[in-house]
Amino acid sequence: MGSYVDLSVLSLLYLQRTCSFAFFTDSRFSRMANSKRKLPTKPSATEDPNPQKYTRRSSEESRTDVNHKSAKKSFLSLNQIFRDCLGHDLSNFTSLAHFTSWLHRPVDGAALGIFRMLYGAAMLIDIAEERGGGQLDVRFQEPLHCHFPLFNGMRALAYPLMGCVYLCMWLGAWGIMLGYRFRTSCLAFLIPYWYIFLLDKPTWNNHSYLFGLVGTLLLFTQAESYCSLDSWLNPRKSRCIPYWNYFLIKFQFFVLYMYAGLKKFSLEWLSGYAMSNLSHHWVFAPFRQVIDPELIDLLIVHWFTAFFDVSIAFFMTMEKTRLLVTPFMLSFHLMNSRLFVIGMFPWVCLAEVPLFFSFDWPRRLGNWSKIPVVHSKGPEEELSKPRILARLRTGLILAYCGMQLFLPYSHFITKGYNNWTNGLYGYSWDMMVHSYDTLQTSIQVVDNESRQVHNLNPYAFTEYDRWTKYADMAVQYARCIEENIREKQPDIGKNISIYFDIWCSMNGRFQQRSFDPREDLLRAKWSPFESTSWSLPLLNELNHMRPKLRTIETEVLAWNNYSDVIFVADFPGLTLTNFISPDLINCTLTILEGNVRYRNERDPEAYFLTAGKSIGLESNITHLVTTIGQKPASYLFTYTNKTMLEQGITIEQPEIEERSVLPLWQEFQHRVTNYQQFLGHIGNCLMYLLYDVPIPQAVKGGD
Repeated sequence: MGSYVDLSVLSLLYLQRTCSFAFFTDSRFSRMANSKRKLPTKPSATEDPNPQKYTRRSSEESRTDVNHKSAKKSFLSLNQIFRDCLGHDLSNFTSLAHFTSWLHRPVDGAALGIFRMLYGAAMLIDIAEERGGGQLDVRFQEPLHCHFPLFNGMRALAYPLMGCVYLCMWLGAWGIMLGYRFRTSCLAFLIPYWYIFLLDKPTWNNHSYLFGLVGTLLLFTQAESYCSLDSWLNPRKSRCIPYWNYFLIKFQFFVLYMYAGLKKFSLEWLSGYAMSNLSHHWVFAPFRQVIDPELIDLLIVHWFTAFFDVSIAFFMTMEKTRLLVTPFMLSFHLMNSRLFVIGMFPWVCLAEVPLFFSFDWPRRLGNWSKIPVVHSKGPEEELSKPRILARLRTGLILAYCGMQLFLPYSHFITKGYNNWTNGLYGYSWDMMVHSYDTLQTSIQVVDNESRQVHNLNPYAFTEYDRWTKYADMAVQYARCIEENIREKQPDIGKNISIYFDIWCSMNGRFQQRSFDPREDLLRAKWSPFESTSWSLPLLNELNHMRPKLRTIETEVLAWNNYSDVIFVADFPGLTLTNFISPDLINCTLTILEGNVRYRNERDPEAYFLTAGKSIGLESNITHLVTTIGQKPASYLFTYTNKTMLEQGITIEQPEIEERSVLPLWQEFQHRVTNYQQFLGHIGNCLMYLLYDVPIPQAVKGGD
């Protein structure tokens, strides 16, 4: 009975499904039959009696489909080009959600771990060199030493405490290199680093700024996931890291190269006056076999370098060209390490090059781990829970990138830092674009009560010279001088004025003043957001004479081995006071452009000289040249060095001395000596703080 009921139920279900199938089949077949017979049917209530509307709609839909297919085809072809060049899909950048998923996708952290280790090693060397660890006593032991902080409220700590600051930074660099307690080590390194960096603007340069930025970015990454003590002590730690860890570091170097190139695509650089005579260095010896030295300076040093800087980051990013340009990248930085004294900058850039290759190249290269990296979570799963946090992180990353793109061109805001160049030197990436030649620096301290004038050694309270070119540092130095005079000689420092008279040349121009010598810098107005009126502009209207200056210099130097020439330009109303040493003979003043009034201390009569006029000058007396008229005047002094002539000293003799082509051993010995001094300074500071052992007094070398 039970089996019968079951069979009946199954039969009913089967019939029910068969009937429904038959219903749909019959309906379909009936429609096919009606269409074949073409039987007339009554229009339904919902049927449109106007068939042309359907025709227009169909044509519009077909055109829309064609346009959509064409756009899709164009996008696919563009996406293919984008993928072939950069290795990424263009769809990753079509929306914030896709971009967030792309930034947070898990990748191997091995390559970043190697970069972290090399960066930490470079910083260990940098601390004793460009951070001033080897000269710690010279910079911080003397209480009268002047500093130039970015914020006027900053002060240097006492010398023993500064030794502790350097010790903390040194231990932090060790922790970064070894990957031990990585976050704590980064903070231990970065806080002292930025404090020392911001304390002295004269030490700023682009690569010191870069080192601080890279260390700050590493603080927020998981660079300790590979080749670190943290990963060894915690084997369960994931070897996958978000891709944005790589993206930020590579973006920072991308900005470095691209902006360095953009700043070089200017007439100032491409004219070939910034870096002269580099062609005589041994690294250009192969080129000198086929190209004249002057062409090497112009075509290779200036033109090729501009193209290299602006394009190398793009070529390294593209997979098709990466292997091709890598030898140029390596050669460029190795040559820079020989041409310039720029510390660890070339080596940090070399350490960054492998970041452009695969994420797991260290594992594959050494075959250290045969276990594949397991991606525990996909991008969608990774973003499903912390979606808001991931979007916020993406927004912060984009904000940082925008800030880095904006800062190098933000000088229209910080007008007070602009003089011959725009902004403070360091964050603009205008590397090697400007070269300076300072001829004369004089500081006069005037006692306003007794009217006595005191000439001060310009480097009495600092070993830096960048204050001679920037108005903000000139004001800081003048106020520091006032404080020191009040402390050392209170009878003089009650009511004084300080005047700077600085003559400098930039990129082969005339020697000219950088500040108005009539301005009392203790009462001078300066604001970071307003132009400085007493900061004299660069005389760009005389740029057309630079080729002529080179020709004249070549002719004068060809007279004999003891002759030389100085080119000077001055502003209307200002007077050049020039004492000619008795060692100089055959001195002549020649006017190139403008009008001047000349006299000397022995002859009260004044002489008016115009363009093309010359006058002989006596030695061992002071000569005064005043620019008159409405425009600047330019002139030159030629002379012969009597001492060199009598003793038979020639300028070429120092060049004859044999020097090592690749002085690696000498550099190694210098670094070892520098490090010994650094560790000695740290030891002296600790012994003083712990056991009150007196610290040896630093002896400052003479000028």
